[in-house]
Amino acid sequence: MAEVRHFLETEGGINQISVERAVAELRAGRAVVVKAGRSNILVIGIEALDERIRPTLEAVAKRRARLVLPAPRLRRLGLDRTKPGAIALPLIDLARISTLSFEVGARIDAPVAALGKLDHAALELARIALILPAVLVTPVSARDIEGEGLLRVDAAAIEVYRAAKIRELRIVGRAPVPLEGAPDTEFVIFRGGEGLRDQVAILIGRPDLAQTVTVRLHSACLTGDLFGSLKCDCGDQLRDTARYMAENGGGILLYLDQEGRGNGLSNKMRAYKLQAQGFDTYDADEVLGFDHDQRGFDFAARMLQQLGVSRVQVLTNNPVKIAALEQAGLEVVSDRRIEGRKNDHNIRYLASKRDRAGHFIDVDDASAQGVLKE
Repeated sequence: MAEVRHFLETEGGINQISVERAVAELRAGRAVVVKAGRSNILVIGIEALDERIRPTLEAVAKRRARLVLPAPRLRRLGLDRTKPGAIALPLIDLARISTLSFEVGARIDAPVAALGKLDHAALELARIALILPAVLVTPVSARDIEGEGLLRVDAAAIEVYRAAKIRELRIVGRAPVPLEGAPDTEFVIFRGGEGLRDQVAILIGRPDLAQTVTVRLHSACLTGDLFGSLKCDCGDQLRDTARYMAENGGGILLYLDQEGRGNGLSNKMRAYKLQAQGFDTYDADEVLGFDHDQRGFDFAARMLQQLGVSRVQVLTNNPVKIAALEQAGLEVVSDRRIEGRKNDHNIRYLASKRDRAGHFIDVDDASAQGVLKE
């Protein structure tokens, strides 16, 4: 056991395991303790708050609790804010917490304080857990939580968790999976990059990996990819990419578990509900406390590098993806557009991506079909 423990400690394994366990606890609606040195805070996601646990939280908090909110949510509350902040909670008022955390039209009702190291770590933990980025925190002593069985995690481990998972990205399985229209296809499964989730590289045809390889970074979209949702163009882009690669010398399609621009499926559905009320895709995310795009693509570049790819032609409308691959050391030889069908349900979404995020999308021709363009 001593040798195993030494290996885990030297590799940072124990710290990563503690973060992953903390993620599981938050997603299950339970509190965790984030610590740095002799300082501790109790952290619980606002989704888990209810009347059943309110008295316990008030007893532990002793009027010291605070609500930690990200900058986008604070802007929605009426502040000119670029950094997250904390609002004092002398009472655990569930209605007030709900209003400040995600209700449309809410306004700030108290001063907002800057965050300390532990608060920042708590907010990052919520983001990794794919819950709403709003947490209730309260300072606690070792005596307060003694015998409670609460999981404890170092703030420093949370801060470096994403980078550590990228460094440990590795192939864990691969097999041929013939696809309709692309029978010569292999699926390669990577572990890491986005925490507990697996990522997929789909090798279509037999591209020469020593030459320029056609690639697409495709973030998973359950509604569009699987069910053919009319609210986006993702399903068309996915299928058109596979077809294009099969007909043009092959390529690599990276299928990345980044639902809802990295916000997770449940938050994507919350955003869809807001869109049905008139918000565009980015404003809906901001109401929920998210920036315009939570995704990172450095781990995608590392997937390509592990496959032996160094020069790419990118199928994308997103300039951020191009820049991310270049920054990671890949040579982007060229890029091509890939556009899905436009309809009454997705035209505003596509226009928002063009106008607010700089995507290369032509939304003037509403009759356009899903085709690759120069």
